[in-house]
Formats: sequence, C-alpha cells, structure tokens
Amino acid sequence: MSKKIAGPEIERLVQLLSRLPGLGPRSARKAALALIKRRVELLVPLASALADAVDKIVVCPDCGNVDTLSPCSICRDERRDRSLIVVVEEVGDLWALERASVINASYHVLGGHLSPLDGIGPDRLNIARLVERASAAHVTEVLLALNATVEGQSTAHYLTDQLSSCDVAVSRLAQGVPMGGELDYLDEGTLAAAIKSRKRM
Repeated sequence: MSKKIAGPEIERLVQLLSRLPGLGPRSARKAALALIKRRVELLVPLASALADAVDKIVVCPDCGNVDTLSPCSICRDERRDRSLIVVVEEVGDLWALERASVINASYHVLGGHLSPLDGIGPDRLNIARLVERASAAHVTEVLLALNATVEGQSTAHYLTDQLSSCDVAVSRLAQGVPMGGELDYLDEGTLAAAIKSRKRM
C-alpha cells in the first residue's frame, strides 16, 4: 500500500494529469510539481484558460471541429474550396493538415474510426452528417484522409460504400503516409506528398 505524500488537492491534480495522452503517473507527478513550482506564471493562467475552455469551446455542428465559434472558423471561411471535403478521424488530424498548409478545403471530423472490438460502430461516428454534406450539389470530391491503420482503412472502405449514392469522387491519401502512421505525428513534407498523390477509390 502506497503512502500519501501530498494533500488531496495535489493528489487529484496528479491523477487528472495522468489521464492525459502521453502522461503516465511519473510524468504527471513531474508536470504537477512544475505547475506548483511556477504557480503564478503557469498554474494560475492554466486554471483560467481551462475555465474559459469549459465555458466557450463548442463542437461545430457542420464539420465536427472544435472552436469558440459555431459554425467554426474554417466553415465560416469563404475562401475555402467548398467542392472538396477532407475527412479526418480526429480534430488533431485536421490541425495537422492545417499546419502543413497543403490544402484549402472544407473538413469533416468523424470523431474516431470503426472498431467493433471497442464497441465503436457507424452510429458512434459523424457519418450521417458527412453523407448529407457530400450530397450537396457544390461538392464534387470527398478525400478520405484517414490514418493508415487497419481501423482507418476499414473505416475508409465503409465510407466509400456509404458515399456511393452521392455524385462525388471519393479519393484517399496515397504515398507518404506509412502503414500504421497517424497524421498528427507526420511532418509537413510527408503530408504534402500524400495530399498531392491522392488516388480515387
């Protein structure tokens, strides 16, 4: 049985930090100590930013992006190519493509990928709205920019079937994305090559 070495507030901070991706218990303790040590310059502003995020961040009803505006900034941008919808699994993938500045299109965030073993079926993803958007007269292409994992490829095949009734070309990322790779971890050059070499499904 491990001894408690700090008060409940600090223990709770460590426990919450340990739930973040990439932070185990040890890293969470280090992060908590860094925040406590730099309380005025880090902890207080972070607490304020988190409170603002809770109050103001919303999910875009059109594309599934997160923003403080609804519809989001990307959906409001009239300079975007509305004829192309780029489908991604998560918001982090959308941000990765935007950082690379290789495409100026509309986006659609699925909110994950199909995974029957984890109980994630089509009803848990933002697929119905995608089909609805792809049916609009101005849309000519849907680019499936999904992760090159088994689940990502399975999801791409399912989406291709679902989009077959829409009058759109369905394409996917080509060279540049390694098998098992995730978009958020790829460099801009790799993403640019993948966008430019996309293939029709």
